[in-house]
Amino acid sequence: MPRIILLLAVAITLGLLIRQAQRQPPHKRRGAYLQIILGGAVVGVIILTLMGKMHWVGAALTGLLVVARQMLPVILRLLPFLSQWRAQASTAAGKKSEVSARLIKMTLDHDNGELSGVVLEGAYKDWLLSELDRSQLDALLDYCQQEDTDSAQLLTSYMDQRFPEDDHQSERESSVSGANTIGLSRSEALAILGLSEEASEADIIAAHRTLIQKLHPDRGGNDYLAAKINEAKDFLLR
Repeated sequence: MPRIILLLAVAITLGLLIRQAQRQPPHKRRGAYLQIILGGAVVGVIILTLMGKMHWVGAALTGLLVVARQMLPVILRLLPFLSQWRAQASTAAGKKSEVSARLIKMTLDHDNGELSGVVLEGAYKDWLLSELDRSQLDALLDYCQQEDTDSAQLLTSYMDQRFPEDDHQSERESSVSGANTIGLSRSEALAILGLSEEASEADIIAAHRTLIQKLHPDRGGNDYLAAKINEAKDFLLR
């Protein structure tokens, strides 16, 4: 009887964890499922060990693997050379600019001019924009229009690039006109231009020139993003 109760409890817990993982944004589900698998392996090893069907060495090794998996982010922070290697790898992959509003954070790839983004608040919090279909993006745009004009402008920029032949493009742009003009901080301006704190005046001018070219309307850019790029340059050079 106790075994049946234990198995039932494990099954219910597993079902709840799987349902919770399924509610995660698609790009996070793999990690959530991995956590469930690792947790299930630990529970299974503990049960087998208590029943005398597994040597304690096997249980210890399993525990060490799980701890190592959980501690990996901490290890990367504690070992500077690993962090530097990750930073160098990221730089080699190409520069990116970030423009953040209350509900949306948008990223522009300097190499190909493509926009990507993540939802910061609301029903689709933590979802990547690329994971949302057209109807979900329309619903998100309606929410942004009600809550934050800057977020609506950013989302409109993304949708205009993703759906260039959309008949409702001009309608979207007119519905979110009049974005708020909020002063930038230095870190925000640098992020918009994809620069580090050590950037020189020449670096700022070169980054601005490159981004303005990428944001030409023929390449999926729009006036709002171009204005943010100009604002960042003016702030850093004044």
